[in-house]
Amino acid sequence: MAIDTAKMMQITVRADEITQALSDPATASDMKEYMKLSKELADLTPKAEKIKQYMSALSRMDEAAEIMNNESDHELREMASEEYEEAKAESENLEEEIKLILAPRDIRDERSVIMEIRGGAGGEEAALFAADLVKMYNGYAALKGFTVRVVDENKTELGGYKEIVMEVEGYGAYSRLKFESGVHRVQRVPVTESGGRIHTSTCTVAVLPEADEADVVINPSDLKIDRYRASGAGGQHINKTDSAIRITHIPTGIVVQCQDERSQIKNKDKAMAVLKSRLWDMTRSAEKDAIDSDRRSQVGTGDRSERIRTYNYHQGRVTDHRIGLTLYKLEEILNGSLDEIIDALTVAAAADELGSGSGNEGED
Repeated sequence: MAIDTAKMMQITVRADEITQALSDPATASDMKEYMKLSKELADLTPKAEKIKQYMSALSRMDEAAEIMNNESDHELREMASEEYEEAKAESENLEEEIKLILAPRDIRDERSVIMEIRGGAGGEEAALFAADLVKMYNGYAALKGFTVRVVDENKTELGGYKEIVMEVEGYGAYSRLKFESGVHRVQRVPVTESGGRIHTSTCTVAVLPEADEADVVINPSDLKIDRYRASGAGGQHINKTDSAIRITHIPTGIVVQCQDERSQIKNKDKAMAVLKSRLWDMTRSAEKDAIDSDRRSQVGTGDRSERIRTYNYHQGRVTDHRIGLTLYKLEEILNGSLDEIIDALTVAAAADELGSGSGNEGED
């Protein structure tokens, strides 16, 4: 598929425009606008640089071809031929990245996310695996410069999580984490297993883009708000005041709670943010199902009932079943080194969107 030169130029021109705008004192005096443009530039700069590299390689190819076709000196033609092959190889290596850059973007990609992790099959071992996933996503967030805040959590006595809801804040968080939705499976010997047998347990992960005020309108009369005293694992009180908030959206039955903050107002704000994201996701999912109910993406539906990835401790491997990718880097990945997997999923999704993807079967 031909690469759209006009789209490439739009990105480089926009990056230059923002750079110029940020040097304008009028922009600097408007902190909200300055931060907005700075975030956009941070997203555009690496793309613009790749595009310039690609255009440079194409330009060198043209110049070398011109010499090869019109120069009578044999030695110059040889040099031009070498330059042509080098520039051609560089342009071909950059093509997939350029296609990814130019692929249609999800309008939600730049947003922060609400991430919900719940222990599935496996009891206490599933809860402990949920804690490992929380550590993994915290490590990844630190690498990407995202901020993680706990909205609500339900811990077990052994330090696992029956469930945890987190806000991952940062420009582009959804673009990097959206493919994490689904069932994550672990195969290992549990700490609770005395016989040394390998068990299989699961956790579900849901990633929801944070909703803006304009995305969801909630009628206050549709809400039932309860205030209660926050408590920790084992029933230990972590707060002596009724600062925890539970919000029930009566029309849908969605229940959201937050007890992480000591301030009732902050807990209510966090709970409302989660509720809006869930309602927005529900609306968009219904719309998407109506449009392409029979279409299944190469990288999966993102449904939380779909098994997407296996973490096998005995073999030290992680397999993403949607694209058949296996990496023997279990420890690194669990410490937050997710970019290799996320990049591969992003490329596969872009290829599928452009109509050039093909299905791949993962291994068990």
